[in-house]
Amino acid sequence: MSWQTYVDSNLVGSGKISRAAIIGLQGGVWASSPGFTLSTEEQQALINGFSKADQIQASGIRLAGQKFFTLSVSDRSIYGKKQADGTIIVKTKQAILVAEYDAPIQAPEATPIVEGLADYLISVGY
Repeated sequence: MSWQTYVDSNLVGSGKISRAAIIGLQGGVWASSPGFTLSTEEQQALINGFSKADQIQASGIRLAGQKFFTLSVSDRSIYGKKQADGTIIVKTKQAILVAEYDAPIQAPEATPIVEGLADYLISVGY
C-alpha cells in the first residue's frame, strides 16, 4: 500500500479526519491531502516537538499556516485545538502522522483513527 493510500483511505477516508499528511522523521512529506502543505519549518517543528515538549507547548503548533493551541505532548502524541477544530499528531518509528479534524467531529471520534494507524505502522516496522 502506498503512503498516499494511508492518507486517503485510512485517515481522510474514515470521515473523521479532514486533512492529513505523513512526514518522515528525517524530514520530507511522504503523502498528504490535496492542498494540505506543511512547510519545511512546520515539519521540523513537529519533529523537534517530540523531544522539546516545552517549546511546542509554549509556541503552539503550526500546520499549513494555521496555528493550533497545544493541549498535550508526550513521547508519542501531540494534541492541539483551534476553536472547535483540532489536530492529532502521532510519531511512529520512522514517520509522523499529522491529522486535522473539523467541527462537528470531536477528538474522541478522530483520535482512535490516527492512533490506530500509528499502532499498525509501528507493528510493521514503520
